[in-house]
Amino acid sequence: MVAALAGVSRGTASRVLSGATNVSPQAAAAVRAAATELRYRPNLSARSLVTGRTGLVGLVVNESNERLFTDPFFAGIARGAHAALAPAGVALVLSLAADEEERDRLIELATTRLDGLLVVHGHGDAALVEALASSGLPAVYAGRTTTPARDDLWWVDSENESGAAEAVTHLVARGRRRIAIITGPEDMAAGVDRLAGWRRALHDAGLDAGDALVEPGTFSTESGQAGMARLLERVPDVDAVFAANDLMAVGAMRTLRDAGRRVPDDVAVVGFDDSETARTSEPRLTSVAQDVERTGYLMAELLLEQVGGASEPRREILPTRLVVRASS
Repeated sequence: MVAALAGVSRGTASRVLSGATNVSPQAAAAVRAAATELRYRPNLSARSLVTGRTGLVGLVVNESNERLFTDPFFAGIARGAHAALAPAGVALVLSLAADEEERDRLIELATTRLDGLLVVHGHGDAALVEALASSGLPAVYAGRTTTPARDDLWWVDSENESGAAEAVTHLVARGRRRIAIITGPEDMAAGVDRLAGWRRALHDAGLDAGDALVEPGTFSTESGQAGMARLLERVPDVDAVFAANDLMAVGAMRTLRDAGRRVPDDVAVVGFDDSETARTSEPRLTSVAQDVERTGYLMAELLLEQVGGASEPRREILPTRLVVRASS
């Protein structure tokens, strides 16, 4: 019935409904429209037997429950991935892999029930990356991995280093001279790259980029608060801070407010992500915008390519831009 209503052959309709990509866009659109009109639901068990695919893709978050539900980055990745997968008839399954037991359980499930994985990096992801690579399961990562000697991975990332450098250059242009940083974790590529951008911009401006101005963070609001408190003790004349994500920037502003420091009059603050948090904070937060939903969308597209048989690794790096608001 779907094929008849769409005006295509049964074989073409079957290929579209099974997630194949070797069909013209016009025919695929007609089949999906007909399936929607007829409220067609494929028999997933039968399709799996015929195609060897389940129509299920895992979204793996190598982080704790707490960060998963507080950091808007993960929701953005999920929205973007869903937008790419839904038209292909592929569903998204969320899974955590915060420790060795969860990782092993995930890989066992994935190799038998899932067509591939979208992986969001967390702390200490080397073991997870190596285990997934050894499994042979198609996978695409949100951001480059810090795992050494791996050039066979597919990933989508943002211009973290240049984005951070632009943020710090903006602070220099505003007349700030004691510019600190609250970093991301050193075992995550985003944390490493944003720290490198901070150092590069200060070096280019001839300003101090010493370790006293560097405070480690974990991408959480609490680490931003605590990190800012330690910076104020160690560098009381600090007049600006670049936080490696918006949550830490908001935490830093809370500490500054509690300490009687005005933002931006006494201390200017810039974050990274340009999330809803940045747009609703008080004062509104200057932030480096990265397109998180686009990242998720491209990750899903690359995964569909892998599942379809593509083998040459693909990497995409998306541009960032500075959005200036009241905090700086």
